[in-house]
Amino acid sequence: MSKSNIFEFLHQSGVSGDVSAIKKLHAQLLRTGMIFLSHHLHTQLIATYAACLPHNNLHLLKNFFKCMNSTNPLHFNAIISYFCRKGFPFLAVASFSFMHTNGVPLDTYALCSTLTASSKVKDLNFGKQIHTQVLRSGWSSSVFVGSALIDLYSKLSNVQDAALVFDEIPEKNTVCANALLSGYGEAGLWARELELVRKMHELKLKHDHFTLSAALRACTGLSAVEMGRQVHGYLLRTTPDVESDVFLQSALIEMYGKCGSAKKARQVFELVGMEIRKEGRSRDIVLWTSMLGVYGRNGHYKEVIDLYDEMGMEGIRPDGIAFLTVISACGRTGQVHAGVKYFESMTNEFKLDPGPEHCSCLVDLLCRGGELQRAWELLNDTLNKGMGNCTVSMWGALISACVDRGDLELGKLAAQRALELDPQNVGICIMLSNLYARFGMWEEIGNLRLLIKTRGLTKDVGCSWVQVTD
Repeated sequence: MSKSNIFEFLHQSGVSGDVSAIKKLHAQLLRTGMIFLSHHLHTQLIATYAACLPHNNLHLLKNFFKCMNSTNPLHFNAIISYFCRKGFPFLAVASFSFMHTNGVPLDTYALCSTLTASSKVKDLNFGKQIHTQVLRSGWSSSVFVGSALIDLYSKLSNVQDAALVFDEIPEKNTVCANALLSGYGEAGLWARELELVRKMHELKLKHDHFTLSAALRACTGLSAVEMGRQVHGYLLRTTPDVESDVFLQSALIEMYGKCGSAKKARQVFELVGMEIRKEGRSRDIVLWTSMLGVYGRNGHYKEVIDLYDEMGMEGIRPDGIAFLTVISACGRTGQVHAGVKYFESMTNEFKLDPGPEHCSCLVDLLCRGGELQRAWELLNDTLNKGMGNCTVSMWGALISACVDRGDLELGKLAAQRALELDPQNVGICIMLSNLYARFGMWEEIGNLRLLIKTRGLTKDVGCSWVQVTD
């Protein structure tokens, strides 16, 4: 059997998951000694086993490594890379541990790949051990290893250590700065994110598309529209292909929308003032849903429905987010029939499965339109389909509508259903108390308060925050 045939056989066995066939080939390769002549073949054999066997079979993995009889890091790097790419980060970490224990030299490739795997398995402790090894081996000056460390700490919510690593890298680049920006963004540290963007000029680091998106995200988080406009102007001057970057345009739309400027967001959506760049431009679902969201959050519900219809005319297939926004808009404008039509089109026309959030939105739509019985029927159907605790908020919407409309019997039934799902939900008890109060049922209210006290239920205290700037 030639090498090419062996590799093809391994590929087919890996796809089919035929462990028995792989073992037979393994035995044949051992008998002929062919496996010891090709590290590439040995690597492929290990990779095929990993794809077919339980991912926690470390004993078998170590036995394979011992048979490799190699101290060349390239052979192990190929295996670690394969494990990372194929979604086996635990095996990548184990492979790195074997390299270190058995004296195989560690290079930047092994360190970076294993740090990436550590972030995927969320093993901060192991990542810190690698960090210690990096410091001991002198790789701390590598911007590639530094970027991987920053990425690890950022993804595992340890932004302070990520910032320390960034400061210690002697020759920084845009990649490591973007990794730290990502960490600041995930942690909601918008001011520090903008501070780093400004600092990049001092460090002579270029702003790429990711940097500018991060800056816009920070402006969105701070509702800093003036700063957002400055970033907008900067990217128009320095970025020649804004029209081809959907995510950058989406970040601009989100920023203006969060700051209450739906008109400016629409101008970005339409590329107003950039007629030359419009030619050949394709607006995908990301941009459409961003613009729909802006209109929805700013109370422009008629514009939501108009834009959704326009999206259909341009042949853009709506996703779950688009449907959620347009159904909600129908509820706000009292268009019950249209909202139900959009909801039904999800499954009938676009073959999308409505999630609990869509059902909740439709219940709210029906309740606003006074169709409480129809909402009751929908909720019972949803409960029978196994939505579980997600439907508690839906029952709450129906109870609230029953309070407003004075429907005592339906409200009691809805409260019963909700408490069956979550007996500890004090919010449902309070809404039921409000329903009783509307009908002067003081004895029932007293019994309900006693029940709340007996169960030790307490209502969460709400809070708000504002940011004061100069």
